[in-house]
Amino acid sequence: MKHLKKGRKLGRTAAHKRALLRNLATSLFKHGRITTTLAKSKELIPYAEGLISKAKGGTLHDRRQILAEIKDKKVTKKLFDEILSSQVERQGGYIRAIKKGPRLGDAAQMAIVELIK
Repeated sequence: MKHLKKGRKLGRTAAHKRALLRNLATSLFKHGRITTTLAKSKELIPYAEGLISKAKGGTLHDRRQILAEIKDKKVTKKLFDEILSSQVERQGGYIRAIKKGPRLGDAAQMAIVELIK
C-alpha cells in the first residue's frame, strides 16, 4: 500500500532519486533553464524552491546546508549572489515549468523548467 508516501519513484532507488534531484537543481541554478521530462520537473520544482527558500535566510548555516545539497561551490555562490537578488520580493513560486511536446525517441512528455526573473 502507498499510504503516507509522497512523490514519484521515477524508477530509481531513493539514493539515485536524491542524486538526480541534486544534479537537476545544480543544472537549473547554473543555466537558468533546463529541459527534462514532465515527471522529473514536477519533482524538481518543490525541491529547488525549498533550496531557494533556505538560501533566503542568508546565514552561514543556510549556506552550508545548501552546499551539502549542491556540491558545486560556484553554483552555490551564484545562487546566493545572483539568483537571490532577483527573488527577494517574491514569497514563493520561483520556478516555472512549461509543457513541451513529446520526445521523439520514446514519446515521453517533456517540460522546460526555468527560474522566474
